[in-house]
Amino acid sequence: MTALSDPAAVDIRFRGRRLRRTAALRELVRETRLHPSMLVAPLFVRPGRGIREPIGAMPGQDQLSVDELGPQAEWLLDAGVRSVLLFGIPESKDAVGSGAWADDGITQEAIRELRRTVGDDLAIIADVCLCEYTSHGHCGVLRDASVDNDATVPLLARVAISLAEAGADVVAPSAMMDGQVAAIRRALSGTAILAYAAKHASAFYGPFREAAKSAPAFGDRRGYQMDSANGREAMAEIRADLDEGADMILIKPALPALDLVAAARAAINVPLAAYQVSGEYAAICAAAEHGWLDRRAAALESLTAIARAGAGMIVTYFALEAAAWLREMDR
Repeated sequence: MTALSDPAAVDIRFRGRRLRRTAALRELVRETRLHPSMLVAPLFVRPGRGIREPIGAMPGQDQLSVDELGPQAEWLLDAGVRSVLLFGIPESKDAVGSGAWADDGITQEAIRELRRTVGDDLAIIADVCLCEYTSHGHCGVLRDASVDNDATVPLLARVAISLAEAGADVVAPSAMMDGQVAAIRRALSGTAILAYAAKHASAFYGPFREAAKSAPAFGDRRGYQMDSANGREAMAEIRADLDEGADMILIKPALPALDLVAAARAAINVPLAAYQVSGEYAAICAAAEHGWLDRRAAALESLTAIARAGAGMIVTYFALEAAAWLREMDR
């Protein structure tokens, strides 16, 4: 018998395969565990009644009229998802996005409807930005065809106040304007802020712009959203938002920035979220429709990777499906 074929001659002290032999063993030693309560479901709200308008670029997702939010919330709660992120699609737009802070604005009405139908059972996060409400599609007011940061910040604070007064638990400034968190914190002492601290100018946002009808009429958003090549700058943005009073931090997009999720988790102690954005969702859906990927397996693997990197909250369009899958796996 040769040394290579003699089991006694092979001294392998670490054998990972010992703990992979059965499904029960693998589950016993699993390091990262997803739970439905970690998931945040984005919802797109539009005017009208009885409307569930499919979003072409995001199979399985709809624009909902306000009266459809109650049933949607009940389905989410039944699945174990207890948080939503609201985006409003107004009936009309103007140069400064005034619909974003209107008392009878679409997102404000959505918040009130959710409070009426499900009370405090659901954590309501409201996006704070102007892009869905401006006629030009940019995230702030314009001066000489460029976004004016300092003129925009007070308007974002006004939006946040309106959303908080409507009943939002959390306001989520996503415009990437310098000083936006500080302005909102000065205006609101009792409402939590989830800051889109590291929001990159990403190719993965395309389907969202169809869903929210928020594509810029000209140019792009690279002058205020981050360069995806800059990790150190992302960490500086995160620290700045915490210094300004943010309670939680969000990184967007998720999978292309897992290194930043891990770095942020190692550096900060506040709750950390990552947004699995529309393009990430659409790519998995499209591949699954062609039979190239298993939709369920790919979705859960991607969500697990985001959680493994350090995100305790995951904004994902798979929220309702993934929660049902996780519940099924637990039975």
